[in-house]
Amino acid sequence: MGSEQIRRWESGALAHAVTDPFGQGPVPWLRGSETYFDDTGHVVPWYVDPAPAGGDTRRVPAPRTATVGPRSADDVRRQIKGFTSTGAVAPGEALDFRVTVDPPQEFAVDIYRIGHYGGDGAAKITTSPRLSGIVQPPPLAADRTVSCHHWWLSWRLQVPSYWSLGAYVAVLTTADGYRSHVPFTVRDDHPADLLLLLPDITWQAYNLYPEDGRTGASLYHAWDERGRLLGEADAATTVSFDRPYAGAGLPLHVGHAYDFIRWAERYGYDLAYADARDLHAGRVDPTRYRGLVFPGHDEYWSTGMRRTVELAREHGTSLVFLSANTMYWQVELGPSPSGAADRLLTCRKRKGPGKPVLWREIDRAEQQLVGIQYAGRVPEPHPLIVRNADHWLWDATGAEEGDGIEGLVAGEADRYFPRTPLPEHEARVLLAHSPYTDGDGVPRHQETSLYRAPSGALVFASGTFAWSPALDRPEHVDPRIQRATANLLDRICKRD
Repeated sequence: MGSEQIRRWESGALAHAVTDPFGQGPVPWLRGSETYFDDTGHVVPWYVDPAPAGGDTRRVPAPRTATVGPRSADDVRRQIKGFTSTGAVAPGEALDFRVTVDPPQEFAVDIYRIGHYGGDGAAKITTSPRLSGIVQPPPLAADRTVSCHHWWLSWRLQVPSYWSLGAYVAVLTTADGYRSHVPFTVRDDHPADLLLLLPDITWQAYNLYPEDGRTGASLYHAWDERGRLLGEADAATTVSFDRPYAGAGLPLHVGHAYDFIRWAERYGYDLAYADARDLHAGRVDPTRYRGLVFPGHDEYWSTGMRRTVELAREHGTSLVFLSANTMYWQVELGPSPSGAADRLLTCRKRKGPGKPVLWREIDRAEQQLVGIQYAGRVPEPHPLIVRNADHWLWDATGAEEGDGIEGLVAGEADRYFPRTPLPEHEARVLLAHSPYTDGDGVPRHQETSLYRAPSGALVFASGTFAWSPALDRPEHVDPRIQRATANLLDRICKRD
């Protein structure tokens, strides 16, 4: 790969991309731009094309076409888009799909399960019958909140009792070759060593559907009447789970979870699966597991999520945070207009009346649970500098004190804040201290943290977006990070 390709991959796709195991290449590559940080260091979503020279606006990518093979559906023409009307499901339960197809035609749904599968990254589990596709009504929008809860049922999947727990993706394909994706989770409450928690709340916070230059809104962006992309001050304060994900249909950041899943299943870790909304609603008992793993960017937490995780830690359940900027915003979940629970996500940020919504602004800083907390964006990848190399986490990695692991501080970074209270602990160590320069040229640093709570629970925080990709993403695998992660999980799981 040339240096420009590597720079674009690491600055943008490393933060947000997914490896697509469905035969089309990495998903953002189906869209226009791979840009994540512009020349000033400000965040620019990968789904927005840069402005023409001399302009001050950015535009939605035009629908892309292809002459051969599957084509990615878009939010302007809505060739095929869909979502599920429930969250995670257990074996034996039903999952309802609501799908729009334009022009109306037959479509099929291929169900894949994410895993190692000999390096394939996923395995096809089943295929639906040919289904009749219709054009569903336009999305409803009220005060920036976009919802498709009024769409008709398109297909009901009865999840067989013998299906494995895990992260699944439904691939929707029209008769004329347009394709979109719908992620979902199959969970159960059976005991396991590790409970993997997929951050669906954070995924929805970033969802700009419909990405059409008119209607779509996330907690970060919305459009004005001229089709210009607006920033956080004009974004939604409430977003709905009753809508597809923008673009190709997979959330931003989902690749971090898939990277971890492929690696962990390859090496035989005993995993159970659930979503953040399951944690919020009390549908899982985290004390049944030796450890909870948060594999990707997990920025938005409800009070119920935090309380449950704190109780798990006090019970002796270890916590593994493999990304950065965890538990930054406090959110609320509410019912949909039809009364379905936890289908609306609200985060006021700094708009309107009400209590502050940064956890650190209500004297409950994230560091008091995670051990470190969000410090800022990292415009260009930097090396992670090993500290305390004699610690057991670095055993058999070959890492020496002061070694740099190239490109591992990327996207966003956490560090220890000396003026912020620490959690109660019996032992605590910083395992990396990595200088970098922020977008304004100011020197900053990243840190990786591990502490042992009085209950004996271990709490690890990588402090960077790039840890999970180093486990199993092509061009980013690092054996030192793989070994260090295995050292951690083996100790949590009581492996010899």
